[in-house]
Amino acid sequence: MSTDVSSKSPGDPAQAGSAQAAAGAAAPPAKMSRESVTVIATLLVATFVVILNETIMNVALQRLMVDLGVTAPTVQWLSTGFMLTMAVVIPTTGFILQRLTTRAVFMLAMGLFSGGTLLAALAPGFEVLLLARIVQAGGTAIMLPLLMTTILTLVPVTRRGFVMGNVSIAISVAPAMGPTVSGLILEHFSWRFLFVFVLPIAAAAFAIGARYLTNIGEKEKTRLDALSVVLTVPAFGGIVYGLSQIGEGEGGPGAPAVAALAVGAISMVAFVLRQLRLQKSEAPLLDLRAFTYRMFTVSVLLLVVAMIALFGTVILLPLYLQEIRGLTSLETGLTLLPGGLAMGLLGPFIGRLFDKVGPLPLTVTGSAMLALALFQFSRLDESTPVAWIVTLHVGLSLGLALIFTPAFTTGLNPLPPHLYSHGSAIMSTLQQVAGAAGTALLVSIYAAVAAGSGMVAGMHAAFLTASVIAVAAIVLASLMRKTAAVEQPAGPAPH
Repeated sequence: MSTDVSSKSPGDPAQAGSAQAAAGAAAPPAKMSRESVTVIATLLVATFVVILNETIMNVALQRLMVDLGVTAPTVQWLSTGFMLTMAVVIPTTGFILQRLTTRAVFMLAMGLFSGGTLLAALAPGFEVLLLARIVQAGGTAIMLPLLMTTILTLVPVTRRGFVMGNVSIAISVAPAMGPTVSGLILEHFSWRFLFVFVLPIAAAAFAIGARYLTNIGEKEKTRLDALSVVLTVPAFGGIVYGLSQIGEGEGGPGAPAVAALAVGAISMVAFVLRQLRLQKSEAPLLDLRAFTYRMFTVSVLLLVVAMIALFGTVILLPLYLQEIRGLTSLETGLTLLPGGLAMGLLGPFIGRLFDKVGPLPLTVTGSAMLALALFQFSRLDESTPVAWIVTLHVGLSLGLALIFTPAFTTGLNPLPPHLYSHGSAIMSTLQQVAGAAGTALLVSIYAAVAAGSGMVAGMHAAFLTASVIAVAAIVLASLMRKTAAVEQPAGPAPH
């Protein structure tokens, strides 16, 4: 088995564990304790619920425009603002996970999510609804790094591919299922019931976690760097807002878009320099030393491209099906259902396959399917058979499933234990930025072209852009290699 040695520098902590990793890879699969299974299962269910909520609004945007009296660019911020808030909060989770117990972090995450869900159900207008979505996003942002860090701590190396396959259900299937669930609810109820139905599930997860969740690892005394937190807002916010304004200018990007992108780029450079400086003397908000591991870097870039495709599609396809084809919310949801189910059913199987064959054949096949499906989407018109659209969406979903599990596992495997929380936070942050930026960019391209040449032409341009971006996934997938994971010697038991 080849290892990711090219990225390790002399004195790297991962080198000390290389012999352990090799021994762990050769050993028979270790069984997890009942307590470990309970912890991971609780976190997995909660993560599925909070991530499902991330895209549940997409099919409802058209109705919200009418009910709340807002424009399309304004209502889009219910989705973009959600992802942007996650991108700003997630970098702080490395600090949160080190300072608080597992149970405390879980209670904080589900408390924020449940409170935001209740506020959204009762929101009297758009402003309060947007605030509620931001509160929800704060809880969602904490859940995913908590789940990832817990898996890296509790799951033996030889079983990580299988467990990550199940995790992919929450990470990739939940957002894909959002439009379907939303369509089913909106067919019979008002948009408020998107939150009314989620609230008891969130409250139940909160109660079960409070009762049964055990703590793992040990708390560490670390300091939160306020300047780093402040810099994340203009850095990530400027980039996403700038991309969202690309289609607003006449004949090209206007002054607001250029200014926002410039502020975002400058702030991002300042944020990175701040983290590099803090690495030498204090604890950085995000420990960028994770990028010294080559496969972590390649995997993160691959996931960024995949998330642009995923979130761009879950926004654009409902728009196409409702605005151009005239389908109802329920029909739109049912059209997207087979793809979501395919992704979910294949997750555990791909995890087992990854443990046997490694990432390369899976990610290359998946990225090729992704690019091909997006290119075919760019050829849709007013008369394209719905059956063909379903087939393409299933193909796209299968391609994403072949990317997610290998990329997550390959990227996080070589990290030493002290980088677990930072590695998962970096990965989650960049995914959300990619999702928000990809959504903003593709919707802006759609709107700009549609304004002059019609909705079909706008859809063609947006999906063609996504397919060009997806070509980068093929290149990145070809660089994927097996990595020797650092097994924790004793693995802190839940307590």
